Amino acid sequence: MGFTEIFVATHDAALERAGILDQGGHAPAGDAVRIPGITDFEVEQLGDLAGIAVHAGGADYELTMVDVASDSLLAVPPAMVRALADLLSYETEGEGNVLDDVAEQWAAQEDMPFGAAEARTYVHQVAELAGGIGDSERTGLYVWSV
Repeated sequence: MGFTEIFVATHDAALERAGILDQGGHAPAGDAVRIPGITDFEVEQLGDLAGIAVHAGGADYELTMVDVASDSLLAVPPAMVRALADLLSYETEGEGNVLDDVAEQWAAQEDMPFGAAEARTYVHQVAELAGGIGDSERTGLYVWSV
């Protein structure tokens, strides 16, 4: 079963990490979330759900190729990073928790290999990664997927 890894890195560090992962090696844990059984497609679904939840829908949440050296490494667009980070602090009217709602919707997507509880853990971890990226830093959020 494949997996997807979402991590924070500089461009050069992302390429280095992708090279290690492409060769079947284990990259250091660091600022990374490893999610078994999903692909970059499911990460894009998460971005779309997050964007809608924080009323930032309509933006382009398509992951982009980073370098021709690795077709398994993709960059998360800034709009998606902001939407994911906003899940941690977005306030709604009523009793609902936006992050929980997004996790439940994501887990309900077709062929998802986990339920809402596990999805909540993953969404929270990814949101924390996204929230730790400053606008002025040279780091970004990357997705490596096989």
